[in-house]
Amino acid sequence: MASLKLSFYVDKSWESKKLNFTVKALNFSESKCLFPSFLGCGYVGGAFVVNPFCNLKHIRVSRLETEELETSELSLDGERVDNFEGDLGNESLVSERLNLGGVSQKGKFNVWKRFRRVKRVAKDSKYRSSFRKEDRNHGMQEKTKVLFDEISDENVIGSPNGVDFDVGNIGSDSSLEHCNAILKQLESGDDGKALSFFGWMQKNGKLKQNVTAYNLILRVLGRRGDWDGAEAMIKEMTLESGCELTYQIFNTLIYACHKKGLVELGAKWFHMMLENGVQPNIATFGMLMALYQKGWNVEEAEFTFSKMRSLKIMCQSAYSAMLTIYTRMRLYDKAEEIIGFLREDEVVLNFENWLVLLNAYCQQGKLTEAEQVLASMKQSGFLPNIVAYNTLITGYGKISNMRAAQCLFGDLKRVGVEPDETTYRSMIEGWGRADNYEEARRYYVELKRIGHKPNSSNLYTMLNLQVKHGDEEDVVRTVEEMMHSGSEKSTVLGIILQAYEKLERIHKVPSILRGSLYDHVLRNQISCSSLVMAYVENNMIDDALKVLREKRWEDALFEDNLYHLLICSCKDFGYPENAVKVFTCMPKSYKPNLHIICTMIDIYSTINNFAEAEKLYLMLKNSDVKLDMITFSVVVRMYVKSGALEEACSVLDAMEKQKNIVPDTYLLRDMLRIYQRCDKQDKLADLYYKLVKRGVIWDQEMYSCVINCCARALPVDELSRLFDEMLKHGFLPNTVTFNVMLDVYGKSRLFKRAREVFSMAKKRGLADVISYNTLIAAYGRSKDFKNMSSTVKKMHFNGFSVSLEAYNCMLDAYGKEGQMEKFRNILQRLKESGHSSDHYTYNIMINIYGELGWIEEVADVLTELKESGIGPDLCSYNTLIKAYGIAGMVESAVDLVKEMRKNGIEPDRVTYANLINALRKNDMFLEAVKWSLWMKQIGL
Repeated sequence: MASLKLSFYVDKSWESKKLNFTVKALNFSESKCLFPSFLGCGYVGGAFVVNPFCNLKHIRVSRLETEELETSELSLDGERVDNFEGDLGNESLVSERLNLGGVSQKGKFNVWKRFRRVKRVAKDSKYRSSFRKEDRNHGMQEKTKVLFDEISDENVIGSPNGVDFDVGNIGSDSSLEHCNAILKQLESGDDGKALSFFGWMQKNGKLKQNVTAYNLILRVLGRRGDWDGAEAMIKEMTLESGCELTYQIFNTLIYACHKKGLVELGAKWFHMMLENGVQPNIATFGMLMALYQKGWNVEEAEFTFSKMRSLKIMCQSAYSAMLTIYTRMRLYDKAEEIIGFLREDEVVLNFENWLVLLNAYCQQGKLTEAEQVLASMKQSGFLPNIVAYNTLITGYGKISNMRAAQCLFGDLKRVGVEPDETTYRSMIEGWGRADNYEEARRYYVELKRIGHKPNSSNLYTMLNLQVKHGDEEDVVRTVEEMMHSGSEKSTVLGIILQAYEKLERIHKVPSILRGSLYDHVLRNQISCSSLVMAYVENNMIDDALKVLREKRWEDALFEDNLYHLLICSCKDFGYPENAVKVFTCMPKSYKPNLHIICTMIDIYSTINNFAEAEKLYLMLKNSDVKLDMITFSVVVRMYVKSGALEEACSVLDAMEKQKNIVPDTYLLRDMLRIYQRCDKQDKLADLYYKLVKRGVIWDQEMYSCVINCCARALPVDELSRLFDEMLKHGFLPNTVTFNVMLDVYGKSRLFKRAREVFSMAKKRGLADVISYNTLIAAYGRSKDFKNMSSTVKKMHFNGFSVSLEAYNCMLDAYGKEGQMEKFRNILQRLKESGHSSDHYTYNIMINIYGELGWIEEVADVLTELKESGIGPDLCSYNTLIKAYGIAGMVESAVDLVKEMRKNGIEPDRVTYANLINALRKNDMFLEAVKWSLWMKQIGL
């Protein structure tokens, strides 16, 4: 807290002695032992709760928190507010925002009939005022006696069934004092008769400027919770009866809100009070701040406190309440401001103020300042009590300074103060926080020895210490105590799991769960699920399955959901084998659970057990269960991962037949990739146009995927439009997309667009070796040798070594054009570059030499190919057969087919086509026909 020089004043009863002290280094006189916590306040969860209207009482301290006390009688600064006397000037009140200062409505209001059945408000809520206009054309009748019907709350004049209230006659000529006296009697005894008599007074003109009567009836309405009626009554006071609104009127309603704990409603009455120009008194602020403290309403408390100070009203309990609220909400800087206001406003500190100030420091762990506050408190004449000691002990415990707490505990009897149960509880908590099991256990045993029961916080502290120190038998005893003390078994189980999980000793839990607690786990599905989830998370799958086998609750839907959660948890925690165990132990069901089966297909795919995954899919397929989009996605990815692309396509076909399935973005991209890999160009085109028609949201990933996969399926104009649209929407293509567009434009001989795309990629640093190779190949196919050579030079100049692919492109281009000198040149440069020739290189050489009929060179290349270790591939054999056919070596061509099969390479349609062409060229038509028939027979 900031250093403040405070000057506090004490009452004359304490010799009006002025004390100067600083609130950081508060210049209190030195004192060894100090004592805080105040009467009407206590500790609950770390914050100090103040009841500014309570009588002096001892309160219990538990875990640095305060307990709010219920009081049967309220008093504020010496003014009684539980009984209304005279003009009720001593009542404290709160307000509801309502503008009564606006334009008044014409006509009059009759609010009496509505009181026969008064609404009650059980909760604090924002209500709407409802003023109902009613004609009041009932003539006033002369009466000699007022009788009250016992059956209804209406007043009945001269009714033979009525009950005579007053001995004397009460008529229209009765005095206001007499009527008010009767109303006061009725108000304290019977709300219904009070309302009826008030209605009689209204009809007989007894309410003109009669503030007392209105005040009494507002008490009735406040008790009954008829806030709309109270609002209407206040309006009637000013519009019909000519009464001046005073703080007593609003205090009455605020007091009712205070008793019921209606925070927002009380605040609204206060705002209405201010809007009508009524100045609150000290009681108003006292009750309001107590109400806000009860509801922890910081915003309204700040507004009310600020208003109090601006009006120069000094309510001691309001300062305490504001400081308590800030302390409880851990707004310590603002709490410091309130301490500054105590000095600035020269507040005469009472016992409550001192204790709240002391508590504010203890809650922050600033025990030095707390000791200084206590020293000044003693100088002011306030003697310490056990509450003060408990507060300091709790504060020391919070900062784990148990040496000071122990010293303070030892000094209690020396100063004539006996420790109470709260003292022992605070010591237990302090030693627990200091992780001293032996000392905590000693005070725990002593607390029980003197006849007190440990509270839930003590039990929780001891349980955590016992778990940490491995005292399993004591853990069992503490658990039994927790259950005997009334703690819910589910709560106890949660505490046990939390304690053991924190120390990573969850494997100890099975030995702890015994008797009634374990029986509760088996019978309660929530506790059962919590326990098995904890086991699964810690890889204790056998223990989890044991609990599931022994459970005694029946709920098929909940059980399915639990098993699904366990399976997903096993997967998420990296235990797929445990998920398989859980799935295997599931109760058999006549109808498979789609979500569980889907998850298991995904898990089996993860561990590459595709056979089991496919079995589950086929089971679903053959059942009556309709697959959803997620299941189709999982199955498709399972087949893709296993390499079964055709099966993946069949799943997609089955999905298309279910008209209600709408693939999401991820599945759509998977479909595009699968169709591309399966070379299903028609499927790709159909899917693309469906995407366009459906109005799918296109992001960068979707644009890239469509362009990359549909490059061969769509016309170049459509691809170009899509690429331009992608750029227009601000999406940056990746390197693959740039290269695809280079290839598309190159094959379409759109070299201007190709150069634009290449330049764009280069500027963005996305041009790679493949980009150069693609452009070189495009120029080579178009026999644009100048640009091809230029691109190769640029490739080398820009730091890229000329790749094998580039050499292959140049070899193919020069060879097919018959420029054999340049072909040999490139071949020599390839050898000098250090690149090893690949299948594509050898196949180009075989093809070029074969086309020229250079069979010796073909034989040399084949020998080199075999000696390189990579051997001929399908393309190599096909090219060789073609070359042998051109050279008239038909038998060698036929032998190549046999060699292919021997080497495990299955001939394709091109193989047989080349062989048949070779036979025909060499006039072996009969053999050609035989091979042609063989092709048809094998389906080629």
